[in-house]
Amino acid sequence: MTVLLYIVDWLPPDYGAVGQYALQESRDRAARGDDVVLVGLSSSAGSSDVQDVGRGHLTLIRIRCRPVDKGNLRRRAWWTLKTDLRLVWAARRHLRTAEEVLFTGSPPFLEHLLTPLSLLLGTRLTFRLSDFHPECLMAHLGRIPWWLRLFHALTLRWRRTVTRIEVLGEDQRRLLAAQGVADGRIVLRRSRSPVEVASHTPPLPIPTELAGRAVVLYSGAVTHAHEYETFVEGYRLHHHEGSARAALWLNATGVRADAFERAVREAGLPLHRTSAVPIDQLASLLITPDAHLITLRDAYVGLCVPSKVYGCIESRRDVLYVGSRQSEVHLLCDRHLDPRGYFRVDIGDGRGVARALEAVADRAAAGALAGPRASAARSAPKAASLGRADELLPLRATISSPARRA
Repeated sequence: MTVLLYIVDWLPPDYGAVGQYALQESRDRAARGDDVVLVGLSSSAGSSDVQDVGRGHLTLIRIRCRPVDKGNLRRRAWWTLKTDLRLVWAARRHLRTAEEVLFTGSPPFLEHLLTPLSLLLGTRLTFRLSDFHPECLMAHLGRIPWWLRLFHALTLRWRRTVTRIEVLGEDQRRLLAAQGVADGRIVLRRSRSPVEVASHTPPLPIPTELAGRAVVLYSGAVTHAHEYETFVEGYRLHHHEGSARAALWLNATGVRADAFERAVREAGLPLHRTSAVPIDQLASLLITPDAHLITLRDAYVGLCVPSKVYGCIESRRDVLYVGSRQSEVHLLCDRHLDPRGYFRVDIGDGRGVARALEAVADRAAAGALAGPRASAARSAPKAASLGRADELLPLRATISSPARRA
């Protein structure tokens, strides 16, 4: 039995992919006999709960916390400092008894507190990278102030000291190696979809304004890492010069979600806008569209891996990815999706997006005309192996996916 202390940001039912994965894994570890303490945030109320799970135990500690204002850098920095200190303080008793401490990049900069503490206590420290910080901020700013360069240098020093760093993809592994992290400290540990898509999973109703069209869904956060301008240009061309058969469902949060919506509406294009759905509806949402949209700016390749890619792959719907072929998104989609239903377009190639939307509409129409059997065949998984490292937390290699809507 291992005594594990796991520290993350938002725990369910609050929205956040990192917390969803953490709770899922904590339950799996406890079921195998480990004693797991999971510490995270709650927007509603603080609590402490001990559960018997399989052969082990799971202690859930939630700290009440207000959401961060991501649009204001100063308030966000102050929130991060206070929240990191509160999380470590809440976990202080367990820091002394844990054999392993596992933390993620959400909230950022916990390594500045946990690394010196682990050296003092002699605890094994695992850093599960989600996004690279402050590198994401540096990519956003472009021009890097001197104080941020110093803070980055200190961050790299702590990063090289951590016992083990788990990365989500090969692009992150390459970046860590370039930063001087020893290869023996880096472990590839891909995530998986936070929900299971089963044969009995029902789709959500199609919004009225999208009825009769091939539905393209963007679901998740829209941040500075996500480039939507190329898609909007291609979407405009599809409606003004093409068949106009595709329509966008924007189920989004984040600092640029409203700007994405405005760009589409100002272009006079069809759109249905919602916020994040409850976790118990996520599987249904994933199988509802004809295609998923994923975007990532080139400057953020390796700095973050859009977590939505795992759910998109599990849904076996078509995927339109606007971004670099050097990213983990392309590697996973290229390996696991039917090549007829995966479309990658470079940033800035609006006409490429328009061509992809025509292909998505063609495939949706063919699936609807041919009936459920053809739709199910389009959803058949592509045989591929992610490699031995992924056995730690694998993507599901085979799923039973429902037919597309007729």
